[in-house]
Amino acid sequence: MSRTAFSQSFKQTLGESPLSYLTRWRMTLAQFRLRQSQDSILHIALDLGYQSEAAFGRAFKKMTGQSPGALRESGGLPLQGEG
Repeated sequence: MSRTAFSQSFKQTLGESPLSYLTRWRMTLAQFRLRQSQDSILHIALDLGYQSEAAFGRAFKKMTGQSPGALRESGGLPLQGEG
Protein backbone atom coordinates (compact mmCIF):
# COMPACT_ATOMS: atom_id res chain seq x y z
CA MET A 1 0.00 0.00 0.00
CA SER A 2 1.37 3.43 -0.87
CA ARG A 3 1.79 6.13 1.76
CA THR A 4 -0.94 8.19 0.11
CA ALA A 5 -3.39 5.29 0.07
CA PHE A 6 -2.55 4.47 3.68
CA SER A 7 -3.03 8.09 4.76
CA GLN A 8 -6.37 8.33 2.97
CA SER A 9 -7.61 5.05 4.43
CA PHE A 10 -6.42 6.03 7.91
CA LYS A 11 -8.18 9.40 7.74
CA GLN A 12 -11.36 7.84 6.39
CA THR A 13 -11.38 5.25 9.18
CA LEU A 14 -10.36 7.40 12.16
CA GLY A 15 -11.35 10.86 10.99
CA GLU A 16 -7.88 12.35 11.33
CA SER A 17 -4.53 12.09 9.61
CA PRO A 18 -1.85 9.71 10.88
CA LEU A 19 0.28 12.67 11.97
CA SER A 20 -2.60 14.26 13.91
CA TYR A 21 -3.32 10.93 15.59
CA LEU A 22 0.35 10.46 16.51
CA THR A 23 0.60 13.97 17.94
CA ARG A 24 -2.58 13.57 19.97
CA TRP A 25 -1.38 10.21 21.31
CA ARG A 26 2.03 11.67 22.23
CA MET A 27 0.36 14.53 24.10
CA THR A 28 -1.90 12.12 25.99
CA LEU A 29 1.17 10.15 27.07
CA ALA A 30 2.98 13.38 27.95
CA GLN A 31 0.09 14.58 30.13
CA PHE A 32 0.04 11.29 31.98
CA ARG A 33 3.80 11.31 32.56
CA LEU A 34 3.87 14.96 33.62
CA ARG A 35 1.17 14.22 36.18
CA GLN A 36 2.36 10.81 37.39
CA SER A 37 6.16 10.81 37.17
CA GLN A 38 9.09 12.86 38.33
CA ASP A 39 10.84 12.53 34.95
CA SER A 40 12.23 15.77 33.60
CA ILE A 41 10.39 17.48 30.79
CA LEU A 42 13.45 16.93 28.57
CA HIS A 43 13.42 13.20 29.34
CA ILE A 44 9.71 12.95 28.52
CA ALA A 45 10.20 14.95 25.31
CA LEU A 46 13.03 12.72 24.11
CA ASP A 47 11.15 9.53 25.05
CA LEU A 48 8.17 10.69 23.00
CA GLY A 49 10.28 11.32 19.91
CA TYR A 50 10.92 15.06 20.09
CA GLN A 51 14.45 16.23 19.37
CA SER A 52 14.38 19.05 21.90
CA GLU A 53 12.50 20.26 24.93
CA ALA A 54 11.62 23.44 23.01
CA ALA A 55 10.00 21.54 20.12
CA PHE A 56 8.06 19.41 22.58
CA GLY A 57 6.97 22.48 24.54
CA ARG A 58 5.65 24.21 21.42
CA ALA A 59 3.71 21.13 20.32
CA PHE A 60 2.37 20.55 23.83
CA LYS A 61 1.20 24.14 24.24
CA LYS A 62 -0.41 24.16 20.80
CA MET A 63 -2.36 21.00 21.66
CA THR A 64 -3.26 21.66 25.31
CA GLY A 65 -3.14 25.44 25.67
CA GLN A 66 -0.50 25.40 28.39
CA SER A 67 3.17 24.60 28.74
CA PRO A 68 4.34 21.25 30.10
CA GLY A 69 5.75 22.98 33.18
CA ALA A 70 2.48 24.79 33.87
CA LEU A 71 0.56 21.52 33.62
CA ARG A 72 2.95 19.83 36.03
CA GLU A 73 2.84 22.70 38.53
CA SER A 74 -0.97 22.85 38.50
CA GLY A 75 -1.34 19.13 38.99
CA GLY A 76 -2.86 18.96 35.53
CA LEU A 77 -6.34 18.83 34.17
CA PRO A 78 -8.09 15.47 34.04
CA LEU A 79 -7.23 13.43 30.97
CA GLN A 80 -10.00 12.71 28.51
CA GLY A 81 -12.29 10.12 30.01
CA GLU A 82 -11.42 11.00 33.62
CA GLY A 83 -13.56 12.77 36.22
